[in-house]
Amino acid sequence: MRLNTIKSHLYFLLGALVFFSACQPEEVTDGNGLSDSNVDASFTIESVSGEPNRFVLSANRENVLKFLWNTGDGFYEGAATEELFLPDAGTYSITHQAYGRGGIINETSQDVTVATSDPVAGNLIKGGSFQTQADHDEWTILQISDSGTYWTFNEGSANVVGSGYNQQGIYQAIEVEANKDYTVDMKVFGSGATNTWFEVYVSSTPPVQNQDYSAEGRRMGLSTWDGCANGPFEGKLSNVGCVGSGNTVNFSEDGTVYLVIKSGGENMGSTGISITNVEFRGSVN
Repeated sequence: MRLNTIKSHLYFLLGALVFFSACQPEEVTDGNGLSDSNVDASFTIESVSGEPNRFVLSANRENVLKFLWNTGDGFYEGAATEELFLPDAGTYSITHQAYGRGGIINETSQDVTVATSDPVAGNLIKGGSFQTQADHDEWTILQISDSGTYWTFNEGSANVVGSGYNQQGIYQAIEVEANKDYTVDMKVFGSGATNTWFEVYVSSTPPVQNQDYSAEGRRMGLSTWDGCANGPFEGKLSNVGCVGSGNTVNFSEDGTVYLVIKSGGENMGSTGISITNVEFRGSVN
């Protein structure tokens, strides 16, 4: 009797398992309500009346849990409605990622064309996208350490690699007006580094070859000791950076200032640190 009872229990459990398995969908997206493979990533772009460099991005809100936008400098988390300021003339690709239930991500992109540059916030940096040899020629290498770290200019970016706690920089002269606010920023990306710094300075003090540069303190940057650039990163330095006194600057006199970008450390990772879309602009309210 005891053996027959055990067998009966086993048959019951086996039958229950078969029934339970038959009732489950093969995928989490198969109508169980836990995910939404059709999450709507579409959005509209509307120009702001009287503001040729400002646009409003509006995405569908229904069943969207998170909105990520990319206007050319990497994705950032935003809202369903975003105001976009594009101070430079050109054509831009805008991408929206919509996150739905179950971690489903859908993505759409649109182009927007800006006819004229903003007269106040037009970029004062020359060759900041590093697309051509002419762009590369706008920059000067600042030699600091004897060897071990160096910058190279590529089609669309500048890249610094190195090891052994050596450092090297690049810089460009800019003409500014007195008592006017300016902002500096750039897109940065890399695979992650160890004991590494990446620093941005803006000062009227000219760089000197074979000397370090720290005039008036770093404005912004990356520092593995302070918690950024330890792993892969990509985005505007103002978003992914973690050190510096701030990327807004003001000068008491008209004249020439220098944007200096320097980097060094123990190990800058397999791809080094790259930059593009370097900008220095008059601030717009």
